[in-house]
Amino acid sequence: MITSSNLSKKYNAVEVLHIKNLEIPKGQSFGLVGNNGAGKTTFFNLLLDLIRPTTGHIINKGIQVDQSEDWKPFTAAFIDESFLIGYLTPEEYFYFIGELRGMNKADIDTFLHQFDEIFNDEIIGKKKYLRDLSKGNQKKAGIVAALIGNPELIVLDEPFANLDPTTQIRLKKMLKSLTENKEVTVLISSHDLGHVTEVCERIVVLEKGNMVKDIKTSPETLKELESYFTV
Repeated sequence: MITSSNLSKKYNAVEVLHIKNLEIPKGQSFGLVGNNGAGKTTFFNLLLDLIRPTTGHIINKGIQVDQSEDWKPFTAAFIDESFLIGYLTPEEYFYFIGELRGMNKADIDTFLHQFDEIFNDEIIGKKKYLRDLSKGNQKKAGIVAALIGNPELIVLDEPFANLDPTTQIRLKKMLKSLTENKEVTVLISSHDLGHVTEVCERIVVLEKGNMVKDIKTSPETLKELESYFTV
């Protein structure tokens, strides 16, 4: 579904990402790990056409993302709080995203019921603006909004950060269920090696913008990653 070819990004003379070739098939749960500055968010920003590549390109379901916007109807993402509209309540934001995805308010209300446990009675019906929610609740709202409209590709940057342990467990279960039928592709970046190993069937390690490992997840993967990052 995703093909990256000769992709690089430079800021002035500093190259922050260089991926010669990367293919992510449809239906894969894909994890991206690396230390700060490894290039994880840069890759996601290029995939979402938030920044332009210095060289190369990314193809999303046959569409070059920096040449056409035809990939947007089947792609959803939550990178950080800037994806939210802070002066809206969560409900207003969900309805807004739903309208973009061709769903009415009744559709959205029905959709949101499945997330009652994740919301934990702290988001819906509280008459708070998104900007006034805690970081964790902003994260919850952003992730749920990214699931509206049954997107084929979901991109989440550090989805477990700022979440309490109970929500992390529920989120992992939900993310694993998304790719069970191999119709939805999920891309996740995380600093938490345990979480990403549990959720993703394939993990790529970035270091200083370069791919240094491409691992099919197995019972030994967490130990392998921990060993790599402690050398």
